[in-house]
Amino acid sequence: QVQLVESGGGLVQAGGSLRLSCAASGSFFSINTMGWYRQAPGKQRELVAAITSGGSTNYADSVKGRFTISRDNAKNTVYLQMNSLKPEDTAVYYCHALLRVTVEGLYNYWGQGTQVTVSS
Repeated sequence: QVQLVESGGGLVQAGGSLRLSCAASGSFFSINTMGWYRQAPGKQRELVAAITSGGSTNYADSVKGRFTISRDNAKNTVYLQMNSLKPEDTAVYYCHALLRVTVEGLYNYWGQGTQVTVSS
């Protein structure tokens, strides 16, 4: 059984910083891409940032220059450093991982979500 466990959300004032962490545990061969998505009330879930096993990154335009994604492959953990936070960053943030669970296939897994609230 595979689990993604997130931590680090909370309440912060505009301009502040938060760091999210997500650790993958369980039985799998390898982790392909890891990333963070977010969903604000009344909106669709959107990609925030993603990172491949080789370290290539991809960011939403709205967070470029403010957020940094990184991963520790030895710990099966992905991080999201969020600086210069804005009220519009308020959302539930979900960790995502594409895992090779069997020799044949890759499967998508999601964390339970962590609330990030930015006050103005």
